Amino acid sequence: MVFEDNEKFNELVNVLASLDNETDVRNFLIDLCTIKELLDFSERLFVAKLLHENQTYDAISKQTKMSTATIARVNKALNYGTGGYQKVLNPKSNTSK
Repeated sequence: MVFEDNEKFNELVNVLASLDNETDVRNFLIDLCTIKELLDFSERLFVAKLLHENQTYDAISKQTKMSTATIARVNKALNYGTGGYQKVLNPKSNTSK
């Protein structure tokens, strides 16, 4: 994967993992990202949740105003990605490695 050898990305991951609580994560993300980026990330997570609940693309598109192409990209990551969405959507069914 392209990110595995990226030192800057790895540093970002390490910083996020080192934060102690939700307030620290929230404050860091607000400082790091634009409002639009945070809203986009939040919306993608919401779409993943709706897909996980087996809602249709059309229903999700109507509810979120996102294009079906964007919904399809989230669905691809949800089903064929690295498991990040699955980890946050099914936190109790995952075991730490």
